[in-house]
Formats: sequence, structure tokens, C-alpha cells
Amino acid sequence: MTDFSIIPARLRGLVALALCALLAACGSSRPVNTNPVVPTIDKQAHVPDFARKPYQAFARDDIVAMALREWRAWGENIDDQPEGSRPDLGENKPERQPGLWERVGEYWWLGQDADNNADSWTGKHDTFGTVFPPKQDGDYAWSAAFISYLMRMDGAGGRFPYSPSHSTYINIAAEMAKGTTQGWAITAQRPDSYAPQPGDLICHGRQAAKTLRFEDLPAGQFTSHCDIVVAQQAGSLAVIGGNVDDTVTLKHIPIDGAGRIAAPGDRVYDTRYPWMIVIQVQYDQ
Repeated sequence: MTDFSIIPARLRGLVALALCALLAACGSSRPVNTNPVVPTIDKQAHVPDFARKPYQAFARDDIVAMALREWRAWGENIDDQPEGSRPDLGENKPERQPGLWERVGEYWWLGQDADNNADSWTGKHDTFGTVFPPKQDGDYAWSAAFISYLMRMDGAGGRFPYSPSHSTYINIAAEMAKGTTQGWAITAQRPDSYAPQPGDLICHGRQAAKTLRFEDLPAGQFTSHCDIVVAQQAGSLAVIGGNVDDTVTLKHIPIDGAGRIAAPGDRVYDTRYPWMIVIQVQYDQ
């Protein structure tokens, strides 16, 4: 029992009040919050105001202009050879060169949501800023980051599923076409029935997913690649993709007289790439 006689008289009242408050708290049935609310991460924390608000409408002409701008910045590489025909340049890969590895870092930082660890990668650095060996660059493939960057900077906002993997938006486009999801600005079109327009994406599976076809979608996570259409020419499409030859590359895709990349039955005209889907993008203008 507390002996209040040893406490100066002028302080006894204050001590008694403090003890009463303490006892009341100990006897209270109010639960103690042991699981405080974790602050929500702003997924658009990296996004500049002009794209976040956005300043202008989500526009087909703007995204094509940006893709061409990036292609010119990387040296206007054109590759119409079969996939994998270029030699491995090792440490001399464009993506590892001064001024360009940083540019890949911007694709990651601006294109990915702020809660994705890939946002801190570059053309030669991992999440911790450690340089990875050239032969491990497949683990940091940035072609989907490039597409995500273009969509984000053009003001797609929450209407595009930004991702380090093309299969994310390939699957969502397929779900949009089937009516099993909604709210996205992308939808799947068959390669043999829809003529890709500038600003649309054309995609194919890679490695074990090369045999995937339109009917197989959605198909979960799989290795793939998408290019953005920048022009339709006589007999071909001009498309631009990131991380092609470890750079931003333009290539030409054969089309028929109606502008399609495949004949009925999904018989693709291109003998180099097994194009399986066209992602039609619903721009505001």
C-alpha cells in the first residue's frame, strides 16, 4: 500500500489522480491496439503531374511520338533479321552503356507502381544497386517496362495494368474481350480479323510459350513480348519494342492487303515471330 505521508502535501493530490488514472486504465476492458494501420503506398508516387492528372487526353499520336523519340535516342536500330541472330555483346550491350542504363532505370521507375521492387532496377543494376552480370540480364528484361512507361507517360492512369511482364496485360486484354473483367483501356483482338492501328500492341509468346494461340488466353504468367505499332505501310507494319537487341528497336511486320498480320486460322505471315494477339488500345483521341 502506498504511503502518501512521505510525499509533500502540495503533490499528494496530483499523485493520487495519476494513480487513479493508471488503475482505471489497467482495469479497462478497452483492447490495446497492437496492430497499427500501415500507411498505404501511393502507387503513383513516381508519376509526374502531367501524366498523373493528366494534362492532356490519353492520345494515340502522343504515344507513337514518344516511342519514336525513344527509338531515335537509342540510335535508330532496325532489326528485320530472325530473332536471336545478333551476337551477344556482353558488357558492350547498349543497355549497359553510360546514358542508356540510366534510361532503362527511368522506364522502370516511371512505368512501374511504387510498391513494385522492380521500380529501382536499371539496365545493369538490381534492386540494391548492385551491378548484375551481362548474362543475367534476362532476369531484368525491360521490354514490358518500356511499354508500361509509354502508357503511363501518355496519361493512361488507372486504365492500364502496368507490369514487369507482358503477360499481365495480354491476359487482361483477353479477359476484357471475354467480358470477365472491366474498366481497362485494352481489349484482345484476333490477329486474323483485326488490322492493328498505330498505338496498338502486337504480342507473341517466347520460350515455352511460343505455341500459345489466341484461343489459349488468358493463360496465367508466361514469357512473352509486345511491340507498339508506330506506322502502317504498304505491305508491313512498323513496330517498336524495348529490350530487342538490348536496345529500343524498330522492325517491320508483314501484313496483307487488309492490314492484318495473319490469315484466317491465325496463320501468321511473319516467319520470325509467332504473333498470337493484337491488343487494341482505347485512346481518348
